[in-house]
Amino acid sequence: MRIRIDHRTTYRYDAPASSLVQALRVTPGEHAGQHVVDWRVDSDIDGSFHESRDSFGNRVTMFYADGPVNAVTLSVTGIVDVSDTAGVIHAEETLPPAAYLRPTDLTRPDAGIVALAERFAGETPLTALHELCVYIYSEMRFEVGLTNTGTSAACALAEGHGVCQDFAHIFIAAARQLGIPARYVSGHLVRDEAQEAAHAWAEAYVPELGWVGFDPTNGISPTDHYLRVAIGLDYLDAAPIRGARRGGGTESLEVSVDAAAAMRQSQA
Repeated sequence: MRIRIDHRTTYRYDAPASSLVQALRVTPGEHAGQHVVDWRVDSDIDGSFHESRDSFGNRVTMFYADGPVNAVTLSVTGIVDVSDTAGVIHAEETLPPAAYLRPTDLTRPDAGIVALAERFAGETPLTALHELCVYIYSEMRFEVGLTNTGTSAACALAEGHGVCQDFAHIFIAAARQLGIPARYVSGHLVRDEAQEAAHAWAEAYVPELGWVGFDPTNGISPTDHYLRVAIGLDYLDAAPIRGARRGGGTESLEVSVDAAAAMRQSQA
């Protein structure tokens, strides 16, 4: 599938910010099953961009702007060809699988996570992961506005609701409790309507297959409707945009994402 992305993030400040710095993990990498045809990151104010890669191999675009800044819109547009690999990911790796066993504050297990993992302890790793993915999809309620970026997997599981970020964190925490390396993935999912955020899912390491994707929000492994952008131990490592500023007072945020199937041009 050819996927077209239009991702816009607008920050507004009730007092001018004297400077700001934004780290954008919004540019997808190339791997088997994913080819970037065209990609652009831009801003509606003057500033400078610097490209690098982080320890996970994610492409990072740093944006720097001097004030006064009352508002800024960061736009991401592009086209990527994606093929269905049954969820199996063959990408260049910068870290060994064992690095993704380390718990974080957002994925640290409690008694609830331990009990969840124990449900699948007698299964083979691949079977356990598929059953865990379907269980979270079936038992958790998708509800917007009741959790935030600081909500842990343990808290979301106990409350029984959350968004894709929370579902991914629960999956990751339980997989690691089973001794299976697991990581967070941020990206996009093609849908029929515009969205207010990017999507998130997880990947887990299966020895005979390598890294395999699981989307507990939808109870499936990623297909060619999924565009993989960044990975990490949890949301904080793979968040599309994180930043800092001087001044600016209270900040408001508006995000719009249009991830749609794009027509391929026919060759004459």
